[in-house]
Formats: sequence, structure tokens, C-alpha cells
Amino acid sequence: MLRPPWQAHIYRNRHGRGVRTPTFGRRLPRYRTNGGMFDDMVVSQLRRLSQAWPNLVGPVQFAVEDVPPSDPVPWQAHARVTSQCFPAAHGIPARIVLYRMPMQMHHPDRLSLQWAIRDALAARLGDLYGRRPEEIDPDWTGTEF
Repeated sequence: MLRPPWQAHIYRNRHGRGVRTPTFGRRLPRYRTNGGMFDDMVVSQLRRLSQAWPNLVGPVQFAVEDVPPSDPVPWQAHARVTSQCFPAAHGIPARIVLYRMPMQMHHPDRLSLQWAIRDALAARLGDLYGRRPEEIDPDWTGTEF
């Protein structure tokens, strides 16, 4: 049934700056950015690792950055462009940083990206605590490193 324009429900005020109708339905998920999907994958892997090793994962801070810094430190023989770990020092807790864009460039599909995130987290936790990554995650493949 057609309505005349004066009976139509208007979602904007007379100056055109009011609230618009919602773009997405209430039951539909909002669009996902690459960064949001990457963050969700990291959180799911951290949740899985924290259930197995709460005493190892708990004191460590985790971060995701888009790209690594442009100048590597001089004492690094192999510049790790996908992830990096920083040991605790002077009241700053240990940190693990994953770099989103290099990982997404090397792993274009979602499944291999999840495995790369899992391997990177296990390898960096192993570096921090002096353990082999296989001890932290028995499914560690080591393909990225």
C-alpha cells in the first residue's frame, strides 16, 4: 500500500541531519573489518592457551599492531616481521606483539591465518619462558619461523 509523503515515517529531521534508519538488521552481524577479524582470531587463540596455561598467559600483555617498526634493533640477527616478544623489565610486564598486515600478506586465507597466529603465540610464549613451543602447544608446526 502506498502512503502519501506526509504520512510516511521520517527518520531525519527537517535539516537532513537527524538519525537515519539502521543499516543492518538487529539479527544480522555488522560488517567485519580485517583488523576486527584478526583481533577476534587472536582473542580466541589466547582464550584457548589461557585455559591450558593460565600461569604463563596471565602475566603477559598482548597487543596487535598493523605493521612492525621500520628499524629493527641492531642485535637481532633475524628480523621477525610477524611477531615480537619483549621480556619484563623495570616494572613493565612482558609483552607479545603480533603484526597484522605481514601475517595477512603471508596467509591470505582465514584457516592458514589462524594457524599462523596460533604458532606465533606459542613461539613467543616459548621465547619468554625458555620453553619449546611444542610444550606450550603440542600442535605447533613451526612453519612461520
